[in-house]
Amino acid sequence: MRWAPSAASRGGNGRVEAPVTLRGYLLCVFAAFGGILFGYDSGYISGVLAMENFQHTFGSAPDYTISTMQKSLIVSILSAGTFFGALIAGSVADWIGRRSTIIAGCIIFSVGVVLQVAASSVGVLVPGRLIAGFGVGFVSAIIILYMSEVAPKAVRGAIVSGYQFFITIGLMLASVVDQGTHAVDNSGSYRIPMGLQWLWALILGTGLFLLPESPRHYVKKGRLDDAAISLSKLRGQPIDSPYIRDELAELVANYRFESEHMQSSWLDCFRGGWAPSGNFRRVFLGIALQMMQQWTGVNFIFYYGTTFFKQVGIKNEFLISIITTIVNVVSTPISFWTIEKLGRRMLLIYGAVGMLVCEFIIAIVGTVDEGSKAAGLCLIVFTCLYIFCFATTWGPAAWVVIGEIFPLPIRAKGVALSTASNWLWNFVIGYITPYMVDEDKGDMKAKVFFVWGATCTMCVLFAYFLVPETKGLSLEQVDRMLEETTPRKSAKWQPTDSYANGDADKIDAITSQNLEHREKV
Repeated sequence: MRWAPSAASRGGNGRVEAPVTLRGYLLCVFAAFGGILFGYDSGYISGVLAMENFQHTFGSAPDYTISTMQKSLIVSILSAGTFFGALIAGSVADWIGRRSTIIAGCIIFSVGVVLQVAASSVGVLVPGRLIAGFGVGFVSAIIILYMSEVAPKAVRGAIVSGYQFFITIGLMLASVVDQGTHAVDNSGSYRIPMGLQWLWALILGTGLFLLPESPRHYVKKGRLDDAAISLSKLRGQPIDSPYIRDELAELVANYRFESEHMQSSWLDCFRGGWAPSGNFRRVFLGIALQMMQQWTGVNFIFYYGTTFFKQVGIKNEFLISIITTIVNVVSTPISFWTIEKLGRRMLLIYGAVGMLVCEFIIAIVGTVDEGSKAAGLCLIVFTCLYIFCFATTWGPAAWVVIGEIFPLPIRAKGVALSTASNWLWNFVIGYITPYMVDEDKGDMKAKVFFVWGATCTMCVLFAYFLVPETKGLSLEQVDRMLEETTPRKSAKWQPTDSYANGDADKIDAITSQNLEHREKV
């Protein structure tokens, strides 16, 4: 397969999935478009906060300034909505399916967009961003789950990395739109960026009607014939293909094995302690990984970059923000190849090392030579290098890993908890950052990068000691690998057998009978 980056299957028992077809690959890739909602909604607010018309509408007389508290609330309330949306989405996805939950999230998001565009006071704008955040929570949690469950193992990392790529596209589009409208001398300067959010929800929600539901969801519901049909569409194989039969048998056998040892309630997510087969160990890994992704500090640049660059004396702050988002966009596709060839674990370790070096350089130079042209140039150059390190490593890899580490009975809830953690810490960082850097508050200026450098040092230790290598394995094989080895030895683990062990013929017979009955009805 030369048209897409792929990981080699580990060890024996490689034929659990069909060869990857271009059609199947593109079906899986489309779901990654949901990242645009996340990226655009997170990114447009940075430029809008700096627009004079926005400040005149939402600021306080006589000087129409937006207070630190209002700024924190407007930015961070989106993350509060996504936190609760992501948590609820876990149960909804198990109930109505992954695809339907994402579509529902698009509808909720659209309601929030309407309120934002219509708002002329903070009292209406904040609820609009809260509701939109609730919808983004649905989408961001379940898109990762959906892509991880439908993608072939050889390209799963690259496909889920596509979600991060579309986040960067959304951030870039937000910066370009802000740059294009900030000089408009009426409310259109900020209402146009707000209104465009609806377009992305419309494209995603409409497109998902054409995609099949996750076969693993159907297996969980006992609808094996629907699972076979879904697999057939996703893999581009006839429904009676041996590939479809073998993969479905592995999904069913794995789910039956896991169901004998665990239930699927929220409480079950925290059972098992730190034992190799314990759910708590995996939930902790997912929650902590998403927390660490936020504490890399990258959203400080995308949320407050425009106002921060202006505060430290850099001219053309809107243009600099566009440059940082372009670096983000151009860098992310590199991870499509590296995440399958180098692996998730290596990217997380060395990506954090690169980020901490950049952040400490910015902090040291900006503190020693504050306000100089050299310090400004250093800030711009090393911010771009820092974003490059994030975009090629922690940006995509953190999303990829949380979609791979949970067993099927609790997968929807595990991914939801991990995504909720991302948004919780997104909210915390979005809320406290103005108090750290605003001139009338902490006024840390470049010193704030000492904080991000310290947290990235923690990221290095976390990835080294706790993150396993999952490339080249099916989700069912990842489940077994986590039970049999440690993170530091995980890259050498190889599967020796399958859960199905000859059950393919039995499951194929059941599926064939159900399909024949369907045709007769």
